[in-house]
Amino acid sequence: MILPAQLFWICSIAILGLVLLVLIEIHRSNDRRENAEMFGTKDFENKVEERGLTPKEIRTMEKLVRASKFENKDAVLNSSRLFEAAVCDFYDFRDVDKVRDETLDAITGLREKLAFDAANPLTVIVCTRQFNVGNRVDILFDGGAKLKHSEILSRREKYWKVSYDDSFGPGKSYVGKEVRIRWTRPEDAVYSAYVKVMDSEPGKLVLRHSNDLEKQQLRRWLREIVNFPVEVALADGSKISGVLYDLSAGGILIGLPQEYPGGTHVHIHFELPSFGPEDVEIEILRSLGHKNSDYPELFSMTASFTGAFGWTQERVLQYIFEVNKRKKAKEMAENALTS
Repeated sequence: MILPAQLFWICSIAILGLVLLVLIEIHRSNDRRENAEMFGTKDFENKVEERGLTPKEIRTMEKLVRASKFENKDAVLNSSRLFEAAVCDFYDFRDVDKVRDETLDAITGLREKLAFDAANPLTVIVCTRQFNVGNRVDILFDGGAKLKHSEILSRREKYWKVSYDDSFGPGKSYVGKEVRIRWTRPEDAVYSAYVKVMDSEPGKLVLRHSNDLEKQQLRRWLREIVNFPVEVALADGSKISGVLYDLSAGGILIGLPQEYPGGTHVHIHFELPSFGPEDVEIEILRSLGHKNSDYPELFSMTASFTGAFGWTQERVLQYIFEVNKRKKAKEMAENALTS
């Protein structure tokens, strides 16, 4: 007969054994994460070489990748949204206040070199770290008071500083409190967030960063004229072929052999040059009739992306950015030849 005391020790030893196994597996998993070769390693190496990253920037990028939740090593090079997600994971894991200044400076340099900050009009903004010095924000205080067009005076990875005057009370009275900031990106959107006031200096407020931005759209997305074959999967399971006339991060103009009423949802498949196949749900907005003279048999219809389209949006933005960059380079070369 097993005594209660013996049963207690047997259960305790069994539990300790299970805990030990879990800790060993966690250690192995972390070791694989830190040292094992990840998917997309070759693509990562090619892309960092193309972008001319320094050895320090490459090492820093490695740290961001290892701290992120992404399986593909090159993911953080593909979009500003994924880059900032990796940065936030890294800062949460390492504690941003304890990260060395040279690593912080390298991350700032990477953001600028990869054109993931607000200076690039096609970059998706998801974090206040992407704001630029010289941008102006409105600061909304409790009670409804609003300081308009406060200038961003400096921006570091740990904090950013904005101009402030004492007409709203001593700056130190806001230290430790949250204020709401609002930044209008011309021809794009209004971005806002609650941020904590870390400190005050003469004529300045020192603010914490936020990666929880609210976005209110101001305009339609920049569109790029294309001519891509597209396959459409209808709700009844049938498929038809059409043509993608123009493309933006918010929607498309599509030509189809059948006309559909506004509100119809379909899935489309098309190939985005340099990025690969895209599968995304769209909502038909309205029909423009037989508008395209190159395809007189097709109905032209405007449509917006819907459902889970974030990844497609990122890739479309990058595609449009690359196309416009090539156009500008070509124009500059032609101007140089004629001058």
